[in-house]
Amino acid sequence: MKTDRLLIIFAALMLFVNCNDAPLGHSPYEKEISQRLVEMSLEEKAGQLVQLNIDKICDPNTLELMPDAMEEIFGRYKIGSILNTMGENCPDQEWMRNVMEQIQKYSIKGCGIPCIYGLDMIHGASYLAEGTLFPQEINLGATFNPEHAENMGKVLAYETRSMDVRWVFSPVMDLGRNPVWPRQWESWGEDAYLQTVMSETETRAIQGEDRDNIGMNNTAACIKHYLGYGVPVTGKDRTPAIIPDYELRERYFRPFEACIKAGALSLMVNSASINGIPTHANHKLLTEWVKEDLDWDGLIVTDWADIDNLYERDHVAADRKEAIAMGINAGVDMIMDPYKPEITEDICDLVREGIISEERLNDAVARVLRLKYRLGLFTNPTMDSDRPFVGSDEFARLAYDAAVESQVLLKNNGILPLRKDMKILVTGPNGNSMRCLNGGWSYTWQGTNNPRYVEKYNTIFEAVKAKFPSTRYAAGVSYIEDWAGQDEDASGILDAVSAARDCDVILACIGENSYCETPGNINDLTISANQRNLVKALAKTGKPIILILNEGRPRVINEIEPIADAVVDILLPGNYGGDALAALLCGDENFSGKLPFTYPKYVNSLHTYDFKVSEKREMIDGAYNYDAKMDVQWSFGDGLSYTTFRYSDLSVDKSTFRKGDSIRFSVNVTNIGPCAGKESVLLYSSDLVASMIPDVKRLRAFDKISLSPGETKTVEFTLDSADLAFAGDDGQWHLEPGEFRISIGTESAIICCIE
Repeated sequence: MKTDRLLIIFAALMLFVNCNDAPLGHSPYEKEISQRLVEMSLEEKAGQLVQLNIDKICDPNTLELMPDAMEEIFGRYKIGSILNTMGENCPDQEWMRNVMEQIQKYSIKGCGIPCIYGLDMIHGASYLAEGTLFPQEINLGATFNPEHAENMGKVLAYETRSMDVRWVFSPVMDLGRNPVWPRQWESWGEDAYLQTVMSETETRAIQGEDRDNIGMNNTAACIKHYLGYGVPVTGKDRTPAIIPDYELRERYFRPFEACIKAGALSLMVNSASINGIPTHANHKLLTEWVKEDLDWDGLIVTDWADIDNLYERDHVAADRKEAIAMGINAGVDMIMDPYKPEITEDICDLVREGIISEERLNDAVARVLRLKYRLGLFTNPTMDSDRPFVGSDEFARLAYDAAVESQVLLKNNGILPLRKDMKILVTGPNGNSMRCLNGGWSYTWQGTNNPRYVEKYNTIFEAVKAKFPSTRYAAGVSYIEDWAGQDEDASGILDAVSAARDCDVILACIGENSYCETPGNINDLTISANQRNLVKALAKTGKPIILILNEGRPRVINEIEPIADAVVDILLPGNYGGDALAALLCGDENFSGKLPFTYPKYVNSLHTYDFKVSEKREMIDGAYNYDAKMDVQWSFGDGLSYTTFRYSDLSVDKSTFRKGDSIRFSVNVTNIGPCAGKESVLLYSSDLVASMIPDVKRLRAFDKISLSPGETKTVEFTLDSADLAFAGDDGQWHLEPGEFRISIGTESAIICCIE
């Protein structure tokens, strides 16, 4: 790499960099930060910008910290952050607190600054052996109830602090708009508004009320993955996306903007690229849109070894040193480089050569220090007190309630609920597996679920047998358990068919084994041939079949759905998901979940609910007939109940409005069925005519209500006129004069913007 070449490459970027030696943030610690920057050496500053994996200082075989390694990491390289757990081992409180005590001892001795430790706590304290695992985010999205996001955020933070860890890489905010993508289950679903509400709620719950003084029961949140990670063109993880700027603004940026305004202290960058530019090298997205436009003083951290991708994968940098400069100058403040502490030497060289300015270096270091001050690490670097409620019954109840509300009844010919005296066969590869219920990021990265972590919880079979004593299990098809766990053994199909002949009803538990990130890449969204063959063989017995879909993304089932008497999509409901399902099947609980994504019917027909109106047309007569129709298995927002809800009397306080107005809506919802239930009330808007092709509809508000039989409640919503605006190809927001249709349930009304 030649210095002259780099200077030319980055000269333009430097025009955007704040020229203050110690850029000021908005915290009460700016004086202390400025003083530290004056006192710190170049090597100490460089070290604060690097995050290493724990196995650089901990022996993976003995799980013992290595004093010599810590002397080097914190003494020589001045490393500012550590992350992760040790391979297939999930830490408990005692082990992790001892680790943190030793890390802080060596960090303060080596560079005079405490270390910040980060963990991927994705659905509760999922990297804590005693922790409470909630359903995955996709399930919480299906509840349409922010209360569950709040509960999970609070419990996640409280239990993480029991480990003396103060930084969690959560919530995940990647819109799951390509169902092939293996990380869809980490998201709240396909809708930007749903994502905004749930992510903002969880962020506030994780961090508490005061972003400058994170409390003893809270941690810093890291919203991820900024930006547009969930829509790779191929569906494969960490591969390129093509997203117009107006789409980036309206669907992908807006939820991150809301979380930043809600106080999010850090964000993690998308590992892939958008429109040919790796996100880790995108100055516009990292610096201009976030730091400058939002005047945000938080920290931007890379994902796992992603600086290396700039030269090894993407070829936008010639070598590692150029990649480091490119990322930092684009706006990266901390580099997650798990195994190479010598990256600090490259940073020092780049600053000495003028390729990274001292101003940009100081800005990045200030952001790291600011986060540490806000977390109280300088005054209390180690654990202050015990957390007595870790893994408590109270937390378990919150996780169970979320699991109940998240499971979606998609089809029911009247067979559900089941009588408790019925003879039930539980079959399928997901029928007796905790790994399948939890999914990835559960005790271990791939969710392999060492039995010692989950032995006290119930699989689907165990939970169903507790409710229905005459229950037996025959797998039929099994996963071949290994690290990936996606291969199958279909040798048990005949045994399952034989067992089915002596039962009243079959629960066919099908779907996916756990996976996380790239190991979850697939080439065909159709559910496996083995599982299809199992269901078809069982159908020949003439016994009613209930499909239980236990999967992180919607696997295509059009071949077997018609032979099912009922279909329940439980998604990834966590440790209490089996118990919740059993209670729902017998009617002890009522279904209230709704799909937070569109369930495809065909692998080559993948749609989202908010498609453009031009994508759907009736047959047109003439020489060039065509039929562009949407054909899906189930739509966004679909979900049945054991009761029935009637909508009536939609009213609006004004039929015409101007920019800056608020519009209030109300609608009556009545439970006209036989039992109590909960209903997610969803408000959609449709722009009837616009200068850009409008979406067919967009979710703008929602609420979850409980109703007894015969009870009516009035649900009220208030929209700001700006909520109806769209982002144009000029990057600006537009609210144009014209009509909008507002729909809630079966009710609709027309309102008009008059200027």
